[in-house]
Amino acid sequence: MSSRRRLHEPSAGSSWRLARRSLLGGIGLVPFVLAGCGARDDDQAPVSGDQELLRDLGYEGADAQEIIDQLEALPVAERPRGLMASVMATALGLSDAAGREVELSLPQNKFYLSVAPFRDSTHECAYHSLTTCLGELRRQDVTVSVVDDSSGDPLEDGTRTTGDNGFLGIWLPRGITAELTCTVEDLSGTASISTQEEDDLTCLTSLQLR
Repeated sequence: MSSRRRLHEPSAGSSWRLARRSLLGGIGLVPFVLAGCGARDDDQAPVSGDQELLRDLGYEGADAQEIIDQLEALPVAERPRGLMASVMATALGLSDAAGREVELSLPQNKFYLSVAPFRDSTHECAYHSLTTCLGELRRQDVTVSVVDDSSGDPLEDGTRTTGDNGFLGIWLPRGITAELTCTVEDLSGTASISTQEEDDLTCLTSLQLR
């Protein structure tokens, strides 16, 4: 196995609030506007916390899925400074340098997994940070396969391109286990994934391509 070096030291723990503690004092928050929002799920739970933070970000009225998709797609240089955006199994937590916090529940029937396949370099992570996590293979075409363990049905099958942060995000059904395979050129890696428990990881950085 190739030796690993850390690209980034992300926050990880049992609560997204732990991530906020790594913010540097005095870092400004860069407002930006949400665009291109899709249809929202009827089962989306209410938002809890500081509504002013969502308004300042341009996310007032947006749900967790919309915010996750928008932040994951942004170029790294355009991601708002001073914002921590942590994806847990059942909720998205946002916090800023001023100490404002807001939590948005994820859809009851959907689970978000962000994957950073790698060749040589990775970092340990359990819960994905949409503003600070960086993977090795940025803007890289990856063939992705996700097969449900129980039914054998393909849940994902095709070519995806990792974002500027080196991650690709996959929305999966809740309550399953599955096999995920990523292939880049002649290298491939496979991992078992789960969307069944509240502490299931949302950030997969251990999938090495060999």
